[in-house]
Amino acid sequence: MSTPSRSPLNPTALALADAARALSQVGGEPITEAMLRTDMDAGAPTNPDGTLNLVHYAAWLAKQLGRSAGDAHAG
Repeated sequence: MSTPSRSPLNPTALALADAARALSQVGGEPITEAMLRTDMDAGAPTNPDGTLNLVHYAAWLAKQLGRSAGDAHAG
C-alpha cells in the first residue's frame, strides 16, 4: 500500500495556515494565522490571491525590525 503523496509547499505562494505552520516549525515559536493577518493589516505584502510569499514577508519583517531599531536609537 502506498502512502498518498502530498504536494510540496510553494514558499512563494503559501496559504496562511501553511505559512503559520512552516514558520512555527523553523522559528521555534508558535506563529498563528491571526499573527500573520495582523502583519498583513500592518502592510505585510501578499500575493493577489491572498497567499504569502515567504521571501517577501521575510524582507518586510527585516524592514520593520530596522525601523524599530532606528526608533529605539532616535532621540
